[in-house]
Amino acid sequence: METVKYQGVFVKLTEEEIEGATWERVYLKSGVQVFPMTDDGKFYLIEERRPHEKNPIRLKFVTGLMDKEGEDPLDTANRELQEEIGFKADKLEIINHRHATGTINNHFYQVLATGLTKSKIPNPDGEDTIVSIKAYSIDEIYELLDSGKLPWSMGALGIIKIQRMHLKKSKLIKTKN
Repeated sequence: METVKYQGVFVKLTEEEIEGATWERVYLKSGVQVFPMTDDGKFYLIEERRPHEKNPIRLKFVTGLMDKEGEDPLDTANRELQEEIGFKADKLEIINHRHATGTINNHFYQVLATGLTKSKIPNPDGEDTIVSIKAYSIDEIYELLDSGKLPWSMGALGIIKIQRMHLKKSKLIKTKN
């Protein structure tokens, strides 16, 4: 039987004895990462204050956690867009869903957001957490990745997937090559 050892706001840690071994599991709140794309094929990134991290200000895509179990990831994506960058999307498309099971457990959705219109709602993390909001071309994003200013992480994989999905069929995202 799984026993809860710690229950926080964002993390739950359990232990379970299976075949004579103790297995630990971490349950994280499910979340989204949103790629807000402008009509001319650029992507909004934010600089955000993260005082609990090694680098207290980081460049990132819009992200957020689902407020309640079973919340629609597209609803979460649109809410996070409005809280963090002051836009909502007319079209949202899940481009990747990772369901992690085992030691780390959660759902993580990557969402492409297009048809952006201004719509700001209060950010529960505080309005002063967002340092800047800027739209970047795909080439600029690759430069940020290469320089280390934007980490090679799930966000980089999302950009690559979007580029592969849309470059050939719509030419929305322009590259130098």
